[in-house]
Amino acid sequence: MKEWWVQVGLLTVPLLAVYLHIPPPKLSPALLSWRSSGGYFTYKDQNIFYRDSTGAVGSSDVVVLLHGFPTSSYDWYKIWEGLTQRFHRVIALDFVGFGFSDKPRPHRYSIFEQASIVEGLVRHLGLRHQRINLLSHDYGDTVAQELLHSARPFFALSSFLSRSLRRLLPSCSELFCFPGSGLSLGPTRSRRRQISRLCSTWGHHLLCNNKFLFSILQYINQRKKHRDRWVGALMSTSVPLHLIYGPLDPVNPHPEFLQLYKKVLPMSTVSVLDDHISHYPQLEDPTGFLNAYLNFINSF
Repeated sequence: MKEWWVQVGLLTVPLLAVYLHIPPPKLSPALLSWRSSGGYFTYKDQNIFYRDSTGAVGSSDVVVLLHGFPTSSYDWYKIWEGLTQRFHRVIALDFVGFGFSDKPRPHRYSIFEQASIVEGLVRHLGLRHQRINLLSHDYGDTVAQELLHSARPFFALSSFLSRSLRRLLPSCSELFCFPGSGLSLGPTRSRRRQISRLCSTWGHHLLCNNKFLFSILQYINQRKKHRDRWVGALMSTSVPLHLIYGPLDPVNPHPEFLQLYKKVLPMSTVSVLDDHISHYPQLEDPTGFLNAYLNFINSF
């Protein structure tokens, strides 16, 4: 009788091959509508999806929305209409590797590249000299921090939905928390199990492939390597900052995260939502989130 591990291997290999070639799920009508209402621009041979809606008459204000990991610009759909009633232009993109944008493989994905793509979109839309507000979440927070560090002059007013700053702020735990799940990422085997589980949850946002996801996940190491650069950008900026926080967020636990945030960034204002709101407040409580954000914007 063959060793048990040989039998398991013979069974596992074909099953894994089938898994890796399973086609992505069909898009829902809502996602098809989202895609059809957007367009593409080219950044270094990569097709980048974005949406650009014209809204409030008489306003010249522009807001650019930066989504998190592992999702897409669709994360903002519940507050999109509300934003168009306040801003003249509401703009969101899918970062390269996400959503409807290209997913090149192999590719060295980086926060620096994503920030340059945002800047490229702003230029593409002819908004280079326009004051722009930033609304960011999770992965998008770090992209916004790089934009602040690089002193892009057109991002004159910035606001943050800072869900993942716990990995960046001084004195924080060195554990890597997977955005949106609240799970600590330990050894590689554990990471793979968690990512596979999340792929089944977020498949409508992102075409999942383990090797592809691990190339995207390099942003975690980049956050660690460039912590001083990106925390320093928040601490030294003269741009107004605002945090919208869900107390039930498992990634940034209450009250430790909020206490640390206020200690490191005392100049930032904060909105705390209802106790049951977690990591995706723009989806869990769109009305409360939108009100908190507009109160901040309207205070200037």
